[in-house]
Amino acid sequence: MRHWIRLAGLLLLAASVAAGPAAADNPRTTERAFGDPDAPVTLTEFSSLTCPHCATFHVETLPRIKAEYVDTGKVRVVYHDFPLDPLALAAAMTARCVAPERYFGFLETLYASQAQWARSQDPLRELEQLARLAGLSPSALRDCLNDQELLTSIRSRQAEAERQHGITSTPSFIVNGEKIIGAQPFERFQSAIDQALATAPAVDQPEQPEPAASTDAAATWWSGLKAWWQAALAR
Repeated sequence: MRHWIRLAGLLLLAASVAAGPAAADNPRTTERAFGDPDAPVTLTEFSSLTCPHCATFHVETLPRIKAEYVDTGKVRVVYHDFPLDPLALAAAMTARCVAPERYFGFLETLYASQAQWARSQDPLRELEQLARLAGLSPSALRDCLNDQELLTSIRSRQAEAERQHGITSTPSFIVNGEKIIGAQPFERFQSAIDQALATAPAVDQPEQPEPAASTDAAATWWSGLKAWWQAALAR
């Protein structure tokens, strides 16, 4: 327990230090994105893992965006860590240390269960348990949270987002240059994406099978994630 208290203090101290240049050769620091790399629209997200409004976006809105725009090759989503407190920073580092193929599943689990782990009496212990379910041992987690290169990379990119895009709160988004602030309803993103699609250069898309209704697709995507989470808890 004392180790985690010391660790939280170190993260708080590191978060106050001026960020240096992001590392380019550390696989933990690479860009996190999903969707067709050639999609005509890019939705860039800046979020903090302890931010309730960010959790709302991930639980209620992102599944619909994924079903209607990402799965159809129209939108690519790029996720940027923008931690607003030491616990969010620790969670962001933890997510980047799980296996890359599990990254977004783990991220969604953190947002879906945010009210439990981030508001608990011992949130770092809860984070350790979640990381174990994702395949990260306690020793690997300690190594992860002591990765100065990873920490510096996250802080550097956060400072860059503030300088280049004026990002100061979470969640914030950029849709092909248009900034959206806050956990807006799906219709707000739909409007911005459709406008960006209307002005984007035409991109040849492979033929897609007839999609199910968007609400059904979103529900299927989200229920699959919840099934994974429930199975993990039952182990």
